[in-house]
Amino acid sequence: MSKAGTKRERIYMRVGKGNFYPADACAQSKLRERGYRVGDLVLVDVCKPRNPKFNGLVHKLGMLCVENIPAFAGMDAHRCIKRLQLEGKVACEEIGYMIPGYGMAIQFIPRSLSFESMDEMEFHNAAKGICRTISERYWPDMSPERIESMAELMVLE
Repeated sequence: MSKAGTKRERIYMRVGKGNFYPADACAQSKLRERGYRVGDLVLVDVCKPRNPKFNGLVHKLGMLCVENIPAFAGMDAHRCIKRLQLEGKVACEEIGYMIPGYGMAIQFIPRSLSFESMDEMEFHNAAKGICRTISERYWPDMSPERIESMAELMVLE
């Protein structure tokens, strides 16, 4: 996202030997529309997009908790995940505030886990961190890997 808060349109590229090239005809067309020419210097943000089949994984983790952990009863999956992010300090931004007479206070703000906001590696690290939080705080008899496996099974349903 740019500083003004508007999203830049992404153009999918494939990795070649020592270079990147348009992923398909649509990407080629977008490059032409922008007026890019061979040899132009451009600034890119390189990230590997998430695998679409795992897009619902975190949502299913939230549903698993809402349906099985009393502390999350009545919440929707999204609120549940945001709370787990805060509790585990998983994929959160930290902001420090100086409070007169107290000192530094840290506020944690959960980042978006949306498909567009996070690449594959960041997403998997966040999902693993959320599973670890669930295991440590709510299901100590269950490993984080087992919790992730349960959510993956829900995705396949």
